[in-house]
Amino acid sequence: MLKFASIFAVGMGLTAMSATAETWDMPTPYGDSVFHTMNIHEFAKDVDAATNGGLKITVHSAGSLFPHGEIKNAVRSGQAPMGEFFLSTLSNEDLAYGIDSQPLVATSIDDAAHLWAAQKPVVTELLAKQGLMPLFSVPWPAQGLYTNKEINTVEDLAGLRFRSYNAALEEFATLVRAAPTQVEASDIAQAFATGQVEAMITSPSTGVSSTAWDFVKFYTSIDAWVPKNIVVVNKRAFDRLSADAQQAVMNAAAVAEQRGWDMSKAEAAEKIQIMQDNGITIVTPSADLSAGLQTVGAEMLENWKANASQDALSVLSSYQQK
Repeated sequence: MLKFASIFAVGMGLTAMSATAETWDMPTPYGDSVFHTMNIHEFAKDVDAATNGGLKITVHSAGSLFPHGEIKNAVRSGQAPMGEFFLSTLSNEDLAYGIDSQPLVATSIDDAAHLWAAQKPVVTELLAKQGLMPLFSVPWPAQGLYTNKEINTVEDLAGLRFRSYNAALEEFATLVRAAPTQVEASDIAQAFATGQVEAMITSPSTGVSSTAWDFVKFYTSIDAWVPKNIVVVNKRAFDRLSADAQQAVMNAAAVAEQRGWDMSKAEAAEKIQIMQDNGITIVTPSADLSAGLQTVGAEMLENWKANASQDALSVLSSYQQK
């Protein structure tokens, strides 16, 4: 009798949870073949399973619900309960958001992990002022240089129309006397085809997802920086969840962050090999190019420090101490 009562109670609990099931729309900027989006789909499945269907997350990839530049504000305003975006796009709000996109500050996954440990408390506090809460952050592989001619020195970049996606890249392009042009990841192939851009720095992941071999000949492994995407949730929407659902989301987020970092570690070598298999020449940067990039990076960091908030400076100080 007790056994049947227990089964009945569990059944009633699942029915009640199902009756109050909630569906959240989640905009993301990248396509379903990109590992970040694949990781987010797994995150959504984990939340669904942990809540017995009580919270379902519908992932809207490739900017299909909101363009990349609108995702953060869409979550802030409650138009979407949660979303993903490229963290350093918020650098115009506070430079603490964009330290991971400063050239040659953190150039490996291990460096990036130390930087995120220093950055996360500050980012969390800054986002909280806007009613947002970070759930997890995942890095891209280290950024490389894509061109149609071999680049042996920084001076070889002069005059090229250069793809930018944040303020740091615009500054970088300007310092190397290239011409910065804002182009989203989804528009890269068209931008090269029309001559809007002639060179870019981006991850091997984006190189493959944009089939870079159709429009460039060389990939130089400069490992310039390791930028991150971040997933945030509207705090009011999160607070409306039950305690169990909140815990399920946080648990799934912790798993997604670890899984995402592991995916990123494996991603670089795999995607570089795919580019090579498709005809792109993989180049190790020359000593002259590396030295020139170090000089540009040092100048950019000094400019960054001159304009950084105390919050941003505290991130850099904490990272450098580690």
